[in-house]
Amino acid sequence: MANSKLYKGSLTTIILKLLSEHNKMYGYEITQKVKALTKGELQITEGALYPSLHKLESEGLLDVEVAKVDNRLRKYYKLTEKGTKETVSKLEELEQYLATLQALLNPKLSY
Repeated sequence: MANSKLYKGSLTTIILKLLSEHNKMYGYEITQKVKALTKGELQITEGALYPSLHKLESEGLLDVEVAKVDNRLRKYYKLTEKGTKETVSKLEELEQYLATLQALLNPKLSY
């Protein structure tokens, strides 16, 4: 699935979910966490991640905090209150979608 385009529609939800579990994260940290959690099955590229982060920030779902780490500036992203509410909504939406797919693909195992 590493080359699959299926996850692209879920990238926003993935980012929001990770940030809801980890108070704040920087971009590279997000890519590595996804890679680790999926045992390398999903690998988010910087070209996909950063436009999504900037879009979420412009929509008021993320705040950015800049910190100096090892003489470099690092941008940390964290959820706003609006982002926290959107995370709940996106997760519910994804769960419903997965249940619908399950009903279509394997009706015997559907919930």
